[in-house]
Amino acid sequence: MSGPRVLRCADSGLLVELDDLPAVQALHAALRADTPPGVVDLVPAARTLLLALDPERADPDAVERAVRDARPGEHGGAEGGLLRVPVVYDGADLAAVAELTGLTEREVVREHTGTTWTVAFGGFAPGFGYLTGGSGKLAVPRRGESRTRVPAGAVGLAGEFSGVYPRESPGGWQLIGRTDLEIWRADREPPALLRPGVRVRFEEVS
Repeated sequence: MSGPRVLRCADSGLLVELDDLPAVQALHAALRADTPPGVVDLVPAARTLLLALDPERADPDAVERAVRDARPGEHGGAEGGLLRVPVVYDGADLAAVAELTGLTEREVVREHTGTTWTVAFGGFAPGFGYLTGGSGKLAVPRRGESRTRVPAGAVGLAGEFSGVYPRESPGGWQLIGRTDLEIWRADREPPALLRPGVRVRFEEVS
């Protein structure tokens, strides 16, 4: 791809299509560090970045030029702060994850807590963040059959991602633990702890 594909979303947004998730994260970091005038929000996804515009302030042509002129590699990694998440590693799928990865259960815990993860994007439910950057040894498929009820605070793995369920919901991720940290609260500002760019360290507690 010679450059990002930029699509107009009426007069209130631009959708930038990119090659992969690392490209999205890099452009997101660059535009967060140097946000074009009139851009009121940046919403990353797996292969796109949505720029929400203030129609009265933003010049879509100028914003598109800023996107194309951005230098993603010059702004380093995420700078959204560090969140420490205490986890009890007693998840229903911990043994299955160990079998899938060829690790022991203790090694799964050490791999999960041994690196800093980054929230790449949100989705699925309010407050649910898709975390990347963890150990490649923990890449596991989703469960073959989703659960009808996953409790709030459940910590799981799916593909390259880790995540924390912000509230009780159906879900198909491999559950390895749980946290009492309130990931989402509507009466808090901001409501979500796991926002794009936030770095996360999982810490084992008994």
